[in-house]
Amino acid sequence: MIGKLSGRIDYKATDHILLDVRGVGYLVFCSDRTMAGLPGTGEAIALFTDLVVREDLMQLFGFPTLVEKEWHRLLMSVQGVGAKASLAILGTLGPDGVSRAIALGDWNAVKAAKGIGPKIAQRIVLDLKDKAPAVMAMSGSVAAALGETAADADAVIEPVVMAAPASSAQADALSALGNLGYGPSEAAAAVAQAAGDAPDADEATLIRAALKLLAPKG
Repeated sequence: MIGKLSGRIDYKATDHILLDVRGVGYLVFCSDRTMAGLPGTGEAIALFTDLVVREDLMQLFGFPTLVEKEWHRLLMSVQGVGAKASLAILGTLGPDGVSRAIALGDWNAVKAAKGIGPKIAQRIVLDLKDKAPAVMAMSGSVAAALGETAADADAVIEPVVMAAPASSAQADALSALGNLGYGPSEAAAAVAQAAGDAPDADEATLIRAALKLLAPKG
């Protein structure tokens, strides 16, 4: 399995790049969002990758962060969602948007991705609501490590997109609510809603807001 590639861009197409890794060229397919964030031809980059193998085809898919790669793998675990559909969703929403959509049960947000119908969007939200918190919690834990793992022997290469500080606060808040006994789905939904109301909130603020949302009504 090829999990990460560090090299220089030989050329960019509409949906993929040719990445030169010490003289070996790899075709790496990326979402529209990732393609838009890539540097120019000849520039050094590092991408986390997922290799999809079929009877008549092998394709590499590239992601700027490990969290986005894990979202890709999770999305593809849903029946009817292939690599192209997963990239469309990530390209439209980004990893944070996918987190929010699944935590809030907002299948309409997922449906906004090209080629994703309402049935598939609903299936994604239902199938992943209990699996998603594990990937959401990765945002904070891997953010600091990404800069280190992206360095290559002959060039210092940074991931294209670094995880936002807010992601760490959300992950910590999610973990804290779990420690308080709340289930993954309800905790994720509360944190997502609290973060939507206050995107720059710190961990303590998110926890307080989430606890208010989780408090029994009436």
